[in-house]
Formats: sequence, structure tokens, C-alpha cells
Amino acid sequence: MANTSSAKKAVRKIERRTAVNRARRSQMRTYVRKVEEAIASGDATAAQAALANAEPLVMRAAQKGIVHKNTASRKISRLTVRVKALAQ
Repeated sequence: MANTSSAKKAVRKIERRTAVNRARRSQMRTYVRKVEEAIASGDATAAQAALANAEPLVMRAAQKGIVHKNTASRKISRLTVRVKALAQ
């Protein structure tokens, strides 16, 4: 357990940041899942719209350090390939 006042404050800060990061990660995953569901349904226009909504959230999560920059780029790239294949 934290003994000093600075350690106690650090614990409070970590709890707040953890809550924010968890919310951002959850939101990102929700929007990625919406893209996956649109691809699975075979609806190209819905998939493109879902991808347009998901892309900024994934990249913002990378900026905020929730996922690595390369991981975010890889997710967006793979989803984009799948959406484009659906459109053809």
C-alpha cells in the first residue's frame, strides 16, 4: 500500500487514467466490431460507413498510447482490404 502522500496521489491518478483508457479501448473495439459485423452481413455501403467511423477512433487510441501505432495501422489496413474486397 502507498505510504507517502505522493504515492497516494499517484495511485489516484493511475485509477483515473485506467478508467479513461478502458473506456477508449472499449469504444475502439465496439467500432471495429461494427465494421466486422457489416462485412459479415455483406453490406458494402454499411461496411464503408462503419470503417469511416472506426478509423479515427483507432488512430486516436494509438495517439493516446492505448494501442501501438503499428497495431492501429495494421487493423485499419486489414479492415480496409476486406471492405474493398466486399465492394467488388
